[in-house]
Amino acid sequence: MGSHLANEFGANIARVALPLVAVLTLNASPLEVGALSALQSAAFLLVGLPAGVWVDRMRRRKVMMVTDMARFILLGSIPLAAALDILSMPMLFTVALLAGVAQVFNDVADPTYLPTLVPKESLSDGNSKLEVVRNAGALAGPGLGGALVQLLSAPRTMLATALAALGSVLLLGSIRAPDPVPVHEERSHLWRDIGQGLGFVWRDNVLRMIVSATTFTNLCMSAVLGLSVMFLANEVKLPPGVIGVLLMSGAVGGLLGGLLGSWLFQRYGTAKVTWLSLTLTSPFGLLLPMTEADWRAAFFTITSVALSFGAILYNIGGITYRQSVTPEHMLGRVNATVRCVVWGTMPVGALLGGIVAQQIGVREALWVFMLGRLVSFVPLLFSPLPRTRDFAGTAQPSS
Repeated sequence: MGSHLANEFGANIARVALPLVAVLTLNASPLEVGALSALQSAAFLLVGLPAGVWVDRMRRRKVMMVTDMARFILLGSIPLAAALDILSMPMLFTVALLAGVAQVFNDVADPTYLPTLVPKESLSDGNSKLEVVRNAGALAGPGLGGALVQLLSAPRTMLATALAALGSVLLLGSIRAPDPVPVHEERSHLWRDIGQGLGFVWRDNVLRMIVSATTFTNLCMSAVLGLSVMFLANEVKLPPGVIGVLLMSGAVGGLLGGLLGSWLFQRYGTAKVTWLSLTLTSPFGLLLPMTEADWRAAFFTITSVALSFGAILYNIGGITYRQSVTPEHMLGRVNATVRCVVWGTMPVGALLGGIVAQQIGVREALWVFMLGRLVSFVPLLFSPLPRTRDFAGTAQPSS
């Protein structure tokens, strides 16, 4: 869990620091900020599906250590370039893309590695605990990032994100549990293996509808997240320290979701909590575009807490279902397929957010995408989830 905490601290400091490097140091436009956010997740479109095949063939912990070391080098280049006065938007774009590629392999290997550490009946509890760790980092990360930007400057704050990646490498190396060599067929073909992962997700109606709902949710939320720093800095006109505090407020909801997840799933059922968590929290998103630099700053906090609470429960349910129904030798491919599709829309959403904001304004763009977020749960209504209590009642024989 220590490696997760280090990674989450670094990622959430970067969530504030990287766009502020672009906005405050390089005077980036809304379109450039949207493009930067898009490139951070574009790697899922480029290597997401092959990454699942390769992760199924490699030691999962080793993959995570190598990719964390790559992120350490890439993110550490930003403060170095700033000190040498050679920092530019093309360099930020390049670092964002390459660090995103490393993150793809890390994110596919992470949930694929967990079932080798805990028994299947403990997966929902294990995923809930990991969400607590992630959101503990998310709770402190943005606030710390905003404070560091004010004290040190945005480029120098990126050094903290690089050191966090290095810390994750060291902590992963300290795990004593074996990192087993995956079993795979000797005569295996990349495109056939990719097709098997895609086919598994498509045939399972629950997985297919979860992916559909998550895809549309991420499309809208990536646009919102890509514009949030610029919205708070340029439209609402808040200082970096306050921006960091507001951005970390969502982690409160995530932390609550992680802490309560195991109890809620046991009390009300895994299937029921999964679809209701997204459905009931979506309307709170309409408060965010009404944020102002007075008591209405609380609207940003309320939105962040509510949406994060629902998203964490929804994610725990989705990941647990995926880990439960997928054969171990295919888990990397299935994880990669799901993440490629649902995260592959994120660069599209981030870039679309920048384009829409450039045309009609940042606040108006937030209204558009939050209205879209409001109906993102609809695909779940066409799955067995609303009619069953637990995932055991939704199993698909074709899977």
